[in-house]
Amino acid sequence: MSHITAPQSVALTAKLRQTLGQIRPAHVVVTLVLFIGAWLMIFPYIWMVSSSLKPAAEVYDADFSIIPKTFAGVKNYSDVLFGQPYPRFMLNSLIVCVGILAVQLLTAVPAAYALAKFRFRGSAILLGTVIACLTIPINVTSIPIYLGLVKVGLLDTYMSMMFPFFVSVFAIFLFRQFFRGFPDSIIDAARVDGMTEIEIVLRLILPAALPAIAAFSVFSFVSHWNDLYWPLIVVQSQDKMTATLSMMQYQSEFDTNYGRSFAAATVVTIPMLLVFLFARRAFIRGITMSGVKG
Repeated sequence: MSHITAPQSVALTAKLRQTLGQIRPAHVVVTLVLFIGAWLMIFPYIWMVSSSLKPAAEVYDADFSIIPKTFAGVKNYSDVLFGQPYPRFMLNSLIVCVGILAVQLLTAVPAAYALAKFRFRGSAILLGTVIACLTIPINVTSIPIYLGLVKVGLLDTYMSMMFPFFVSVFAIFLFRQFFRGFPDSIIDAARVDGMTEIEIVLRLILPAALPAIAAFSVFSFVSHWNDLYWPLIVVQSQDKMTATLSMMQYQSEFDTNYGRSFAAATVVTIPMLLVFLFARRAFIRGITMSGVKG
């Protein structure tokens, strides 16, 4: 068994004092604020998972406990996964999210490239319009869009769930910021070599823009996977329900099964966590690289 000698003890004490001396009160305050903020962000998820393992009567019990007194997780999750066509709901959400993302990229990339690299009359006004559109929520345009979908008979279809989001002004602005940093000399050399603008975008711009595309893809996928407002308006049958919308089945005017509601919310959240875990590096890189361009 090894023992600490007196000189070693003195050295350790001096090193500890030096370390403590380097800790500034400002650092302690910042760390404490960050810890409180992280706890406030993660606590709802802890509560959600905990409540999904409890019976309905225990979810809002006055004596709150993270650990369930009566374990009902098997029943809650089995009711969610097997008591309804949940794979169909997940597939609907996947179709809607992938369809929206594909069209958004198809429309945003060329528009952003034109705003970043072309100089034409009215480009500044057009960019200002794009930025101004970022402030308009879907609630403002939902009524005219809904009436238009009713007129053409597209309610309760995948198209009705995807149509309002085909053009993303956020994607246009994000990609435009990224494309501005792409060297003009490379684009000019490609034009001299006879490449068309479409070939430049596909063969030069897109490979370099993968971090920005990954960042926006995470934004888009999470946003539309969690969307409840628009599917609640246009979906009229169970066959077209999304996973998020299916949680409404556990709520009624007189009785709500909170245990199953939280179990459904947990199941809906898991794919989003997986998407972010797999794409987090590209997501962070894309946001960083897009945010520093002037």
